[in-house]
Amino acid sequence: MDISQKSLQEPSGPELETMPVGLTSMLLEVLALCGYGLWLLLGLALGLGVYSGGRGDVLVPLVLGCLFVSAGLIVACLRLRLMPDWHGWLIGNGHRPTREAVLALATYLPMFGLAGLVRGNDTFWATRLTAIVLVLCSLSCLIISANGYRARRLARAGVIMQIPLSRVLSACYGGGLWLWVCAIFQDDLLGADAARWPWVVGLLLLALLLGLADGLGWQQSLRYPSPDERRRHTQDLQPQRFLAAALICAVPCTSLLLAPVTAWGRWLALAAAIAYVAGKTMELRLYDVAFTRPAESDALWWQNRTR
Repeated sequence: MDISQKSLQEPSGPELETMPVGLTSMLLEVLALCGYGLWLLLGLALGLGVYSGGRGDVLVPLVLGCLFVSAGLIVACLRLRLMPDWHGWLIGNGHRPTREAVLALATYLPMFGLAGLVRGNDTFWATRLTAIVLVLCSLSCLIISANGYRARRLARAGVIMQIPLSRVLSACYGGGLWLWVCAIFQDDLLGADAARWPWVVGLLLLALLLGLADGLGWQQSLRYPSPDERRRHTQDLQPQRFLAAALICAVPCTSLLLAPVTAWGRWLALAAAIAYVAGKTMELRLYDVAFTRPAESDALWWQNRTR
C-alpha cells in the first residue's frame, strides 16, 4: 500500500477537522476575507495614486476592515466555543502563536502606519510605500491561511491548488463591495457620473472570475465519491448552492448596475455587500458539509476504485 492509499483509509487529522464547522465560524471567516480584501484594494489604490484624496475617505475603509479582521480575534480572546482558535492559535492557554497568527498580527502594523500617514493626498512617498506593504501583508495572509482546516479537507477532493486563488478572489470581491459602500456613501457617485464605471466594471469582472473558480471547485468537490453518493449530495446541496450563488453574484451585480441611477442607490450598495456576506457564509458551510462525508463512504469509494 502506498502513501496515498493509506491516507485515504486513515484519519487525516484530529476530530475537529472531520466535524462540520458552525455558521458563526464561517461568518467570521467571511468577514476576515472582506477585511483583508478591503485593505488589499485600498492599499493598491493608494499605492498607485488613484484613490480619493480625502483623509476620511481612507480612514473609514481602514477602520471597517480592521473591525472585520479583528472580529475573529476578539471571539478567540474571549475563549468562546464559537471560535476556539485564531489562525490556529489557542489564545490564553500558554500556546505560542502560529506563524499564520504572527503574520496576521504583523499586518496590523502597516494598517496603523497608513492611518497615521495619510493626510488627504497620496503624493507622499512614505504613504505609498506603507500602502504597498499593507497590500503584500494582506495578500500573504490570504494565501498562507489557505493551509488551514478547509485546505486539508479540500486536498482530499483534489482541489487544493484552487484554494489560494479562490480566497484571493473572494477577498477582493467582498472587500471591493464594502469599499464601494464606503465610496458611495462618502462621495457623490450617483447619477451618470463616469467615475462610477471603473467600480462597476471591476466588481463585475471579479464576480465573473469568482463564479468560475467557485463553480469549478464545487464540481470537483462532488467528483470522488461513488455515483450514488455524488447524486445524493447533488440533490441535497444543489438548491442551497444556487441560492448562495444568487446572493454572492446575482444580487450584488444587479445592485451595482442600479445603485448609481436610483434614489436608494447607497442602500442598494449596502444590501449588496450584506448579501455577499450571507451568501459566502452559506457557500462555505455547504463546502464544509460536502467535504465532511462519513469515513465509511470514503473507504467504500476507495475499495470500488481499486477493484
